[in-house]
Amino acid sequence: MILFAAVVRAESFTRAARQLGITKQTISERISKLEERLGVRLLERTTRRLRVTGAGATYYERCSAIAAQIDEANSEVQQRQAEPVGLLRVSAPRLYGRRYLTPVISEYLARYPQAQVELVLADRRIHVIEEGLDVAIHIGPLDDSSLVARKLGESPVHYVASPRFLSKYGTPSAQELRSARCIGFGAFETWEAQGVKSRIDPVLIVNDLELACEAAIAGVGIARVPAILCRDAVRDGQLKILFGPKPAMMRAIHVVYPSRLNLPAKVRVFVDAVAALAEPVLPLRGGSRRKRSSTP
Repeated sequence: MILFAAVVRAESFTRAARQLGITKQTISERISKLEERLGVRLLERTTRRLRVTGAGATYYERCSAIAAQIDEANSEVQQRQAEPVGLLRVSAPRLYGRRYLTPVISEYLARYPQAQVELVLADRRIHVIEEGLDVAIHIGPLDDSSLVARKLGESPVHYVASPRFLSKYGTPSAQELRSARCIGFGAFETWEAQGVKSRIDPVLIVNDLELACEAAIAGVGIARVPAILCRDAVRDGQLKILFGPKPAMMRAIHVVYPSRLNLPAKVRVFVDAVAALAEPVLPLRGGSRRKRSSTP
């Protein structure tokens, strides 16, 4: 029907084929099948000219209106794709979400009034597709190769303890970590310091990094926390880094999403915004746009 309307408007099979980017033969065959299905002759064809029959003229009015509606629908969808609209479901670890996503989400919602955001903060392995998420911030090794991943940076992790704790219990060596008072995330964990692996038995088990850092400041024990969390406490003398300045580990930070195919604007714009913020804050090893602080 759309091909028929295009031929009538162009008054030529050849011109219609050129406009639509298909062959003249394809258009001719499809319109012949349309006439056969309708049982009506729509066009009179000669070697010199093309004439619309009476039935064809009536049919063209309907087809032309349908074609216009389809063009309008396509334009509307493309316009919606160009600008974020609808609900964007985002997941992130609690610490990252609290520290870094608030300004991104605030600007995103202010700039795109037709957009909405649902933010899920969780310190667990998130299954993006199964849980119906559009975007997730992932810290640590990636284990789902089906996802598209964009690296934001690397987060150093340090062993820290308060001066009060070290004054009371002494500064442990890497070999003594096994018997030290530690703050962990499980009943038994394996920590590695200076190449020495130790199975620790925590005196305090928590499920929140900020709580672990606060407990370390209070002198409860040794904690293993990200630099983004302990930086201020180290700078203010509330915590000291143990086992040398080298981080205990570097944890990669990625933003992941299901597919690049027909990527919705709401995902593309949000991912770009997160990456723009993360680059100076959590630089990749090897340099960043902003001068690094001398504290970890």
